[in-house]
Amino acid sequence: MEHSVSEEKRLGMMGGRISAMTCDNEPASASDHGPGARRRRYDIVTHSADETVALGRELASVAEPPCLILMEGELGSGKTVLTKGIVAGLGAAPEAEVTSPTFALVHEYSGERKVYHLDLYRVEGERDLATLGLDEMLEQEATVIVEWGEKVRHAPLPRFEVRLEHRGEHERRIVVDEVTGNAGN
Repeated sequence: MEHSVSEEKRLGMMGGRISAMTCDNEPASASDHGPGARRRRYDIVTHSADETVALGRELASVAEPPCLILMEGELGSGKTVLTKGIVAGLGAAPEAEVTSPTFALVHEYSGERKVYHLDLYRVEGERDLATLGLDEMLEQEATVIVEWGEKVRHAPLPRFEVRLEHRGEHERRIVVDEVTGNAGN
């Protein structure tokens, strides 16, 4: 699974509102990301659902399929709102058609690009996860977005890890880690 992101696109996200919090080529923890992994971190605060959707659209502009996006955050932190922007930004479906797959577990959107949107809130254990076909989804030219992504162990590189947290009624802190392998991987 390969994707490339130009330096201009990385630094242009949200019109400069994203600030890199780590060095461009900081080694990621081998225990969390595997040997040779590198991490680029962005720390963003959005002040409305519209800004969160806009951030999703910006993330879509730098996430080249095949791509894995793992999201974590408490209930109501904005995972599905961010996903609306990503899916719409990829041209897979309009924002209004993107809903949480909490009970269905997986939604597939197939417009200009294919997107799988998974919600693992109700998934318990590796056996349940294996039945969803995540490995097969990752083999396609698709973007795979996983809510409750912390339940995915041994996620392949490259990927985006997104953590969302409440900071007020409408304010969200969103930390995006782009985790890649080094050129030798």
